[in-house]
Amino acid sequence: MKVTCRRLFVAVVLATIGLDSYAAGCDQAQTQAEMNQCAAEALNQADSDLNATYLAYREKLNTQQKNQLRDVQLAWIKYRDLACKFDSVSSTGGSLHSMALQSCLAEKTRSRTLELNKLANCAQGDSNCPH
Repeated sequence: MKVTCRRLFVAVVLATIGLDSYAAGCDQAQTQAEMNQCAAEALNQADSDLNATYLAYREKLNTQQKNQLRDVQLAWIKYRDLACKFDSVSSTGGSLHSMALQSCLAEKTRSRTLELNKLANCAQGDSNCPH
């Protein structure tokens, strides 16, 4: 739990700095180091968006649902991290690995944000909607 809270804090801090430079600099990234940095910034933005969506959705839930959502989210983070580690294994040890891993993490994080948005905005009374 401490790691998750620290990760959340770091993601929020990193997402709030340098977003304008990300957009401008990443359009013209040419070196692997620049592309790795852009992938890191994209992941930070995706994490920030997910965290904001998660926190907003939690506000709609009762205590039991909040606890369940927390458990689901922690399991999802573990899944995401392991899946992306597996997906990027072929680049392990190479200069491309950081970008491959972070790109996978960002993609899965954006997908999870869409899932939570869908849950947060489903019609009241929908039996598939836990709020």
